[in-house]
Amino acid sequence: MLKLVTFLKPYRKESIIGPIFKLFEAILELLLPTIVALVINHGVGQGDTSYVLKMGGLMLLMSILGFGCSMVCQYYAARASQGFGTNLRNTMFKHISSLSYAELDQFGTQSLVNRITNDVNQLQLAVAMLIRLVIRAPFICIGAIIMAMILDFRLSLILLAATPIFGIILYLIITRSAPLYRSYQRKLDKLALVLSENLTGVRVIRAFAKSRAERQRFNASSEDITHTAIRVGRVSALLSPMTTLVVNGAIIAILWVGGIHINHGTLSQGEIIAFINYITQILLALIVVSNLVIIFTKASSSASRVNEVLAVTSSIQGTDQAASGNMEMIKPDVPVIEFDKVSFGYNTTGEMALSNISVAIHHGETVGIIGGTGMGKSTFINLIPRFYDATEGEVKVDGVNVKDYPLRQLREKIGIVPQKAVLFSGTIAENIRWGHEQATDQEVKLAATIAQADEFISKLPEGYQTVISRGGGNLSGGQKQRLTIARAVAARPEILILDDSSSALDFATDAALRRAIKEHSGGMTLLLVSQRVSTVQHADKIIVFDEGRIVGIGRHEELLQGCDVYREVCNSQLSSQEVG
Repeated sequence: MLKLVTFLKPYRKESIIGPIFKLFEAILELLLPTIVALVINHGVGQGDTSYVLKMGGLMLLMSILGFGCSMVCQYYAARASQGFGTNLRNTMFKHISSLSYAELDQFGTQSLVNRITNDVNQLQLAVAMLIRLVIRAPFICIGAIIMAMILDFRLSLILLAATPIFGIILYLIITRSAPLYRSYQRKLDKLALVLSENLTGVRVIRAFAKSRAERQRFNASSEDITHTAIRVGRVSALLSPMTTLVVNGAIIAILWVGGIHINHGTLSQGEIIAFINYITQILLALIVVSNLVIIFTKASSSASRVNEVLAVTSSIQGTDQAASGNMEMIKPDVPVIEFDKVSFGYNTTGEMALSNISVAIHHGETVGIIGGTGMGKSTFINLIPRFYDATEGEVKVDGVNVKDYPLRQLREKIGIVPQKAVLFSGTIAENIRWGHEQATDQEVKLAATIAQADEFISKLPEGYQTVISRGGGNLSGGQKQRLTIARAVAARPEILILDDSSSALDFATDAALRRAIKEHSGGMTLLLVSQRVSTVQHADKIIVFDEGRIVGIGRHEELLQGCDVYREVCNSQLSSQEVG
């Protein structure tokens, strides 16, 4: 948790002033039992009403001052804890956004969501309690013991004897509950995963009549986390009653010994009442300490999970120096994209997804990339904008190794439309402007026209101002794909990559889309990743993938003659006349 203290630096003032006011409140609270003893001994005992009223007024004033100090502390604690949580969430979001696909795959989406919400909320609560109670509770305990020692040292020895017993109880509870809290957080991630899969895949679940099986799966995960929560609760619940038992045992001993002292005349009635008040204060403070132990044990587990995310550095690190200085040396015939003996694996122990890939793509070319499912097509194009780094070899853009580019400069050159169409909440126009924030209405309309989306957008009641629901739920698959293509086209990139992004389009719309992109490309290099021969057969160059290797490069007619894999794909999709 100490590593996260840096997020409290902007709130030094609140973190100092808050505990100081809480300390004032604790001092006033500690003085009250002594004043009660004076009232009983000198006021009630001697029948002095004026003394009772005077001291009563003093006690009322002290209570009001204590309440005011408490409110000031509460205000500063709220400001510091909420600011701490905001800073930590912002930092985590920025850090997560900088991670590469490899690190995101390592944690998983659901776990990251839980860490940036539940875990940060737990730490936020711990900061609030730190400012409000961490100084007050121990100060009350120690101060009450000191005040009790001043009243009667022999009786206070009973309280001192109870202290190590309480320490042992705390140690046992912490050592048993901390691992359970960590287990609970992991199982919460698993539950979030099951819930996310069910919500996103609800159509598939219903289509296969798996609702009952998924309910059982969710119930099993929910019961698992419930059992862990119950175990945590059982352990944590022991702390408060055991604390109360120890303190009440001390009270009984003090009353018994105090009664003997009163009979001997060595202790006054007011003093024994003050002594009991101090013990009560100690009891209440220990109960607060018990709750703080539970809160900080949870926060410790959450801090470990947050630090685990912040400690991970992205495997994709861009240079700070712009690569534009190298552009002056680039010759016109330098390939816009070049793979030089590139191999890539998603992990060090598994098989290579790509093996010894060497290919050059020149400016203005339209290149088709085809192959079976899982043959390395998407992996190939993901290496160009550095979503992953090549395990071996070099990937170059405009003759410069992609590792020598600042990531922003590299990715501004490339427009990519992924396989899964992802839209964001907002209007259609706002989604298209994601590619180019300053795009005019005419440019937005042109991008939609190129993507064959203008026709259906114009038929909507609100046109380009139509609000898209979460994930594009109010649009069809083909409409979503066309909008994602429009978003990429609006950015006017030098390289446009369509990763099987027209699979939901009919053949006529697909052909019209390719013609429109070609007409308005203005020298743009276009990469078409597809499993459809009709999508790539008119490309300037076709790259054929099989088992992570390039098995053919050439035009449609050349590959029909010289590439068995391509010919087999064509025979499965085209008629004999079309193949001929």
